[in-house]
Amino acid sequence: MNMPEDFVRTKDELKSIIGMPLESQANKIIDHIDDHCKRWIERCPFIVMASASAEGAMDISPKGDPAGFVRVLDRHTLVIPDRPGNRRSDTFLNVLENPNVGIIFIVPRRGETLRVSGEARIVRDTSLLQTMAIQNKAPQLALLVRVNEAFFHCGKSMIRSRLWQPDAWPSIDGLPTYAQALADHANEPEEAMQEIVTRNERERLY
Repeated sequence: MNMPEDFVRTKDELKSIIGMPLESQANKIIDHIDDHCKRWIERCPFIVMASASAEGAMDISPKGDPAGFVRVLDRHTLVIPDRPGNRRSDTFLNVLENPNVGIIFIVPRRGETLRVSGEARIVRDTSLLQTMAIQNKAPQLALLVRVNEAFFHCGKSMIRSRLWQPDAWPSIDGLPTYAQALADHANEPEEAMQEIVTRNERERLY
């Protein structure tokens, strides 16, 4: 296949192809967490967070915990605990340079998602972190997000992907294990990587 050459370069070109949004879609963005958003967040066990460095280098990070792990402190403030991970701190390092973040809240079996964007800061207040302890282990840090925009996104992507329909899931036969990918990408022995992965999943969730 040849490399593409026909690019869209202006907003007018884009809108001439896609069309204008319905009025309800253009006006659905709110600047706070209302009761609908709050109830969604309380049922959400998994989010995906986007951040960018000062130079614009992007990072997208998944975060998961028991439903309701993202706390709504008030109509304009969310707090997200940081659990033990790979210590790369990609999101945190980006936030120190550029506070703007975007979050997608996913609730299993629901097609729609909640999208929130705002400005984040890294917090370490002990009293706050203790309220988010699991297995008697409080997070060392949390991300405080000041909400600028919130809106619900329709379920077409989930419907098209059939994400919640197990009988439609593709086979995972032949996919590399995490340890295999680490071994090849980091030039490390696969057996040693598998040992680390197993230990992390068994002992370092919290």
